[in-house]
Amino acid sequence: MATPKDLPDVGGFIRDLRRNAKISLRQLAEQAGVSNPYLSQIERGLRKPSAEVLQQLASALRVSTPAMYLRAGLLDDKEGHGVLAAIAVDADLTMAQKQSLSQIYETFRRENTRVAEAQAEAEAAQADQPASQAADLANVAATGPTTVGGTPTEAVLESVAVTEAGTAPAPGSTSIPQKKKAAEAAEEETS
Repeated sequence: MATPKDLPDVGGFIRDLRRNAKISLRQLAEQAGVSNPYLSQIERGLRKPSAEVLQQLASALRVSTPAMYLRAGLLDDKEGHGVLAAIAVDADLTMAQKQSLSQIYETFRRENTRVAEAQAEAEAAQADQPASQAADLANVAATGPTTVGGTPTEAVLESVAVTEAGTAPAPGSTSIPQKKKAAEAAEEETS
């Protein structure tokens, strides 16, 4: 586990997040369900918040709880939570962008774990089963990351892009005015 000397001050981290979100200490305290003086003491490094308070603050600041725990020294960085913490404190990103990046990162981590497990199962099955059955398992493992529902990860990224950009017509669909213009152009060509 990381030592306190290796970690930035959790109070300063919370203060930076609060300032980046442009909310007052009083507003954050109210949203997190803690008192103003207690939050002030946390931000100044006079008190160390509990895991429960860190979770409430993370929720109020719209950052991942693991990122908050990492900064407080409650988690090891080996699980990739340093990436989440870096996303959370990046002042150039909006809250929506931070949430999207965190969700994408977590999705990739889960899917890579799932693929690794499937490949390990395929390798174990290869030793126990006939070659044709083992090849089928290997093909399933090699198809690439998908979501729990079987949606390819690329589709998840596209949906996030659409969410960020706003709704767009489905590929191949045309609006009624476009269809009318196309029909009129076809009529003009035939006459």
